[in-house]
Amino acid sequence: MKGYMYILECADGSYYTGSTIDLNKRLEEHQNGEGANHTKKRLPVKLIYFEEYQHVYEAFYREKQVQGWSRKKKEALIEKNDNLLKIASECMNDSHFKNLKEKK
Repeated sequence: MKGYMYILECADGSYYTGSTIDLNKRLEEHQNGEGANHTKKRLPVKLIYFEEYQHVYEAFYREKQVQGWSRKKKEALIEKNDNLLKIASECMNDSHFKNLKEKK
């Protein structure tokens, strides 16, 4: 069964990442306040990005992956900007970044 990972932009500018087997139905649910708590408090919502998968479990896995991303990294994905996505993926944690620089 096909699945979709999607990103919504809420009225307050926040993003919501989800997955579903029926994208149109799920969007309608969100718009009617029947979706997640995050979206029902921030209506209306707008679909700004989605990916289609052959199996819903792949979409669910991708949802969980993207949910953990920073806003900057999600925006790079939405904009399909591979260069910015790569930069946003790099670890900037002081200890990791310092150790990475020293190894080069």
